[in-house]
Amino acid sequence: MSLDVRPERGRVSRPAAVTVLHWVFVGFAVLTVGSLLGGSDAVVLRVAALVGYPVAALLSVVAALRGPERGRRITIVLHLVLALAQFVFSIPAPVALLGIPLSLTILGVSRPRFPRMSPRTRKVWLILHVGFSVGWLGVALTMTVLAIVGSAAESHALRHGAYEVLHVVDLAAAIPSMFLAIITGLVLSLGTKWGLVRHWWVLVKFAISVSIPLVAGTVESALADELALRTVDPDAAPGATGVALTACLAAFTVALWGATILSVLKPWPRTRWGRSADARERAARRDAARPPASAGYRS
Repeated sequence: MSLDVRPERGRVSRPAAVTVLHWVFVGFAVLTVGSLLGGSDAVVLRVAALVGYPVAALLSVVAALRGPERGRRITIVLHLVLALAQFVFSIPAPVALLGIPLSLTILGVSRPRFPRMSPRTRKVWLILHVGFSVGWLGVALTMTVLAIVGSAAESHALRHGAYEVLHVVDLAAAIPSMFLAIITGLVLSLGTKWGLVRHWWVLVKFAISVSIPLVAGTVESALADELALRTVDPDAAPGATGVALTACLAAFTVALWGATILSVLKPWPRTRWGRSADARERAARRDAARPPASAGYRS
C-alpha cells in the first residue's frame, strides 16, 4: 500500500506549526537520550532507543529544513513508525511515552492520506487485526486473574509466583499484542472508508488503544515491579498496592471490551471531519459528472 502525501487542494498549509513541532521533537529526543544513558536494564531495547532517537532527530531536522511540504513524506513515515516504536522504547525509559502524543500531533498537523485498500488486502489486515485484538484482550484478562491471585493468595510461593508470572506475561505477550493490534487497526482505519477521525466510534476506539499503553507504562508497570520485589519477603503483603494493580488491570480489560463493542455496533454519527470529507467527495463527484464547457463553433 503506497502512501499519498501530496498536499490537498483547497487546504491552508500550516508551515509554522509543522516546523515548530519538528524542533520540539528534536529537543524531546535529546532529553530522552540523556535519560537512557544511565541504565543497565533491558539492554537491547535501550540500545534500540539510543539508536532510534538520534536517527529520528536527524530526520526531523532534515524535514524541518526542507520545509513542511518538501519534508512531508519524511514527516509522515517517520512519525507513523515512532508513534508505535515508542511503546517499545518506553520499557527502558518511561519518558518515551510522552513522545507518542507528540508524534500523533505531528501526524495530525501533516494530514496524511492513504489510498483505499482492495477487498482482498482489507480482509487480510482485518483478520490480523481481529486476531491480535482478541489476543490483547485475552492477555489483559490473564493479567487481571494473576493480580487477583497475587493479592488474595495465602501461600507466599503462590503470591510471589503470580507477580513474577504477571511481569513475564506483560513483557512477552502484552506489549507485542498491544503493538500489533494498534498498528493493524491504524492501517485498517487509514486504508478504508472508515478513516481515523471520520467516525466517533473509530476515534474513541483509537483513544482507548493509545491510552492503555500510556497508563500501563507509567502506573501499571510501576505497581507490578513494586509488588514483585516486595513479595520476595515471605511476610510481606500486597496491601493497597495489590488492590491498585488489580483495579488497573481490570480497567484495561473493561476498556478493551468496550473497544470490542464499538467495533461491532459502530455507534454515533460522523465527526465534523467526516462530514467535511463527505462534502468534499460529493463536490468532487459533481465536478467529475459536470459536462465540459462548450468550446463554441467556428463559422
